[in-house]
Amino acid sequence: MTNSPNTDQGEFQPVGGTSPNVVQHNDTKVLLFDFDGTIADTRKIAHGILNDMSKEFGFRELPEEHLENARDMGTKEFIRHLGISTWRVPSIARRGLELLHQRMDQVNPIEGMPEVLATLHGRGHRIGILTSNSEANVDAFLKRHDLPYFYFVRTSSKLFGKSREMKKLVRSEGVTPAEILYVGDETRDIEAAKESGLRMAAVTWGYNSAGALAALNPEHLLNSPSELLGMHSPFAKP
Repeated sequence: MTNSPNTDQGEFQPVGGTSPNVVQHNDTKVLLFDFDGTIADTRKIAHGILNDMSKEFGFRELPEEHLENARDMGTKEFIRHLGISTWRVPSIARRGLELLHQRMDQVNPIEGMPEVLATLHGRGHRIGILTSNSEANVDAFLKRHDLPYFYFVRTSSKLFGKSREMKKLVRSEGVTPAEILYVGDETRDIEAAKESGLRMAAVTWGYNSAGALAALNPEHLLNSPSELLGMHSPFAKP
């Protein structure tokens, strides 16, 4: 799998398997998805990995009874809550991805998401992924669950590096920022989309709570995957 977008509009070469027939549209608008918490239900496994790493790196554990409170925190606030120094974040993130790779066979899609992705793909939308997870982890998941609906997967090696990748994507896709809708579950997703000029559909089934997401005023706030299908146009103003 490549981390670069497939720019050949004439032939669809899917990431993650063999695609069913698709109705091709000539427009270049893009539905861009986050991965963890948005497509893949990694929350429980990520919580276990986080607490395992707390022993290795010496930061505060997160008890299960505090999980809901943690969902109300922005990413930087959550890092401070755990007592993690900023300079240690990259090494902890890398270690977390290594441990997650060992458990990807335990990760399932968010309920209802495969059907929604299939429908969006069948409608001719150009769909991609932008994630802080690793390419290897995403590839393993897409193949295992037979989700061949993505034209490209882009990864950001930095926890707060999505904005830079979004701007690169705008250039490589030949679209305006407003012609890309980012679908994600974290406050940092909204912040990156705003910085890049992308429109944002925040989803409440992932890592951050509805309240935390709504406080940042995304264009759309969705409570279930099926709501993506019910929107009159993913690119219309709410």
